Amino acid sequence: MESPRDILKRHGLRAKYSWGQNFLGDEEALEAIADALNLRPGEPVVELGPGLGHLTRFLAATGALVTAVERDRDMVTVLEKEAIPGVRVVAGNAATVDFAEVAGAPEVAVAGNLPYHLTSSILFRVLEQRARVSRAVFTLQKEVVERLAAEPGTREYGLLTVLLGLHFDAENVLTLEAWRFHPPPKVDSAVLSLTRRKTPRAPIIDEARFTRVVKASFAQRRKTLLNSLKSDKSLGTPAVMLAALETAGIDPMRRAETLAPEEFAAIERALGPVAPGMVTPKVDLSDEGGAEE
Repeated sequence: MESPRDILKRHGLRAKYSWGQNFLGDEEALEAIADALNLRPGEPVVELGPGLGHLTRFLAATGALVTAVERDRDMVTVLEKEAIPGVRVVAGNAATVDFAEVAGAPEVAVAGNLPYHLTSSILFRVLEQRARVSRAVFTLQKEVVERLAAEPGTREYGLLTVLLGLHFDAENVLTLEAWRFHPPPKVDSAVLSLTRRKTPRAPIIDEARFTRVVKASFAQRRKTLLNSLKSDKSLGTPAVMLAALETAGIDPMRRAETLAPEEFAAIERALGPVAPGMVTPKVDLSDEGGAEE
């Protein structure tokens, strides 16, 4: 397979550092990423940010129907000229696209070597669209993958770990050293596998309220759970929050990183039914609620 450096040179291009472009041309790694998706012939898969088409070729080789979504017009031109069989190229923004809609399918698998600065926004898109995303495999910054696959009680465990963990099984598939990319990023990467669960790990009453509970809990990681939850007044008064914790059987002196997704779900249920006509305020997840502290 032609190297990223040679393809760029052939097309008179250079990697755009401001776009976070680090191209993976390691065939062993690309094969492992494609294998992690376990694609079936004829199955629709959406690749986000296909770049020069290296992973795209391995996805297409499985017989899957690949929709490659790329926002860089130069890369779109490259992909169109390469004309990889079984691949449809779509100019679009991976952070805003409707995965199933762009593929024209009721359900899709998703893959991609994601720019680090778009990681959170795309993962939240997967979470929002989970009913139509069977599984996803992403190459991300190594420390982010470690965080998303972390167990309760560890420093890496955080907001997005819990929100994804309620609906997906997360696995750290393999580590990709920086030298495998062109140009090499400053840190190592890893491959994250997300497989949607048939049912959530635990029932909840209201998805938006569950998100608020988790975000408030991690907003100030060094504080106790009760003190953190009190920071979001839309959840209720301190007395209401204390009663909910007692009903859920959760010690209010614990800290957020010690709770499993099932325990956060128990707190949300303990808050009781959402009043008819009540709109739960939208949560700004751009900072991931302090999950990186």
